[in-house]
Amino acid sequence: MGKHLRAQRIGDGSPTYRAKSWRRLGEISLPPAESAGEAVVTDIVHDPGRNAPVARIRFADGREHLILAPEGIKVGDKVRVGASNEIKPGNVLPLAEIPEGTPIYNIESKPGDGGKFVRTAGSHAILIGHDVGRAIVQLPSGEIKEIDPRCRATVGVVAGGGRLEKPLVKAGKRHHIMLAKGKHYPRTRAVAMNIVDHPFGGGRGKSAGRPKTVARGAPPGQKIGLIAARRTGKR
Repeated sequence: MGKHLRAQRIGDGSPTYRAKSWRRLGEISLPPAESAGEAVVTDIVHDPGRNAPVARIRFADGREHLILAPEGIKVGDKVRVGASNEIKPGNVLPLAEIPEGTPIYNIESKPGDGGKFVRTAGSHAILIGHDVGRAIVQLPSGEIKEIDPRCRATVGVVAGGGRLEKPLVKAGKRHHIMLAKGKHYPRTRAVAMNIVDHPFGGGRGKSAGRPKTVARGAPPGQKIGLIAARRTGKR
């Protein structure tokens, strides 16, 4: 019984599952460390497939860079990259130079990687402490993470918060959002499929009708559900 699962169809890379990457503005990251200095915000733009606004900044030598816009920033504002005595939204500083209790976002995981943590609209982390050779950061999930103090972050909160408070109302709105991100919509439940389309398909009711745990070495047509689960059920 041949089954071509959703995950396999996505892997085929057909137009149905392909994100419109040619519409993206480009890489959104912290400016390189060697670009230290003051920059002016020249524009605030929308990036399809990204839920946070993007600010275009220009340095004195004419170089431009795209960054995640912080809340409260506007065209004409100035942001500083590198050492600065002023802690204000949009400034990019090493964690070692940011005071405890400051909201930050777009945090590097390794010095110079451009920012990996806390990039979603409306999100921010809190720098809760400094220690020898490490900075202690509380992520939006509540997880406490120890990061190299040489890693940089942007001061402030990512703009675009509250976007989920307005209901989508109709399926077409969600369809266009998902289309921009290259995600298939609507997503059919596996137990509602026919037996030829999914291992959970066929049968009656909402039960999968078989165990949802599957071995790590199972063939692709079987690898659905809880793959190589160490445990199941409530703790």
